[in-house]
Amino acid sequence: MKKIATAFALFVLCCISCSDDSSEMEEQLPIDTADLYFPPLNSDTWETLSIQELNWNQEAESGLYDFLEQKNTKAFLILKNGKIVIEKYFNGASASDNNPWNSVGKTLTAFMIGLAQQEDVLNVNNPSSTYLGTGWSTLSYDQESSITVRNHLTMTTGLNYNVPNLNCTDKDCLTYLNEPGNFWYYHNAPYTLLREIVSGATKQEFNSYFDTKLKNKIGMDGTWISLGYANIYYSSARSMARFGLLNLNKGVWENTSILSDQNYFTNMVSTSQQLNEAYGYLWWLNGKASFRAPTLETSFPGKLIPNGPDDLYAGLGKDDQKLYIVPSQNLVIVRMGDNTGEALLGPSSFDDALWEKINALIN
Repeated sequence: MKKIATAFALFVLCCISCSDDSSEMEEQLPIDTADLYFPPLNSDTWETLSIQELNWNQEAESGLYDFLEQKNTKAFLILKNGKIVIEKYFNGASASDNNPWNSVGKTLTAFMIGLAQQEDVLNVNNPSSTYLGTGWSTLSYDQESSITVRNHLTMTTGLNYNVPNLNCTDKDCLTYLNEPGNFWYYHNAPYTLLREIVSGATKQEFNSYFDTKLKNKIGMDGTWISLGYANIYYSSARSMARFGLLNLNKGVWENTSILSDQNYFTNMVSTSQQLNEAYGYLWWLNGKASFRAPTLETSFPGKLIPNGPDDLYAGLGKDDQKLYIVPSQNLVIVRMGDNTGEALLGPSSFDDALWEKINALIN
């Protein structure tokens, strides 16, 4: 773990030294979703746009593909205004393959919390014990009661991360370290408990609630698979793109409002606490003055992805699974595949290198 942290720290320092002062934030453009295209449900039909129609730099296309293939990519999509501009599969992969989202799937869970709150069966400011019951950890009653659902969403529960297995949700693995809200650390176990929080609030099994309230409504495929303590979503790249498009349009699928609670949506993709400005409700945020990263206890100055647009927000997963959303440009970008050589849990130098290639194409 120390090697991983050192590698990431070196990447950060390099990026900072080569990037512009992030304090000079670009003015964010309002999103224009009037002309967004939404593919039909239960169909392979998906309208396209060409690179030539968009006046993008066609000469940069082959360099992007070579980079993706060399980095063990399986699937790569770019949507502009909801339409497919690029859809490429590499290294023996195909459009029908189901690939793991890894921690990009955290964004699905954050969305489900919003749906449960919208239905008035859950409140993110309530203690998580409201829905988990008491005694879900080794903490005292008062300590446990001070942890809210929002703490689980923001990685600020204060639970001890100095444990052998950060995924472990057994009671004995959940011990006290910090007062809730006073320290940020990327701890998977408190996140995983959000599934049980949703189930406790809705009185439904999480997967069934997910299928009914989200998956089926936007035409996604895929399934949740339990791997030890973790629950990983597997789907096609197009399904990840569908979810990205839903979030680009702030929770509305074409004319159907799925997440109508816009206060929750805004909080989900905005800085959720001041300990890590680059983190919302399980979404990573670009364009902030500083950020923290998985496995590290310190903050770094500068943008999370120096080459990325300031208004970009993202789901970032192990082995460089990527879901980028750029409201100012109506872009949704998906990368699924094997390890790129970074061996990190979420953000990595691959993000910046990939955006260098994307910028060469779209600018």
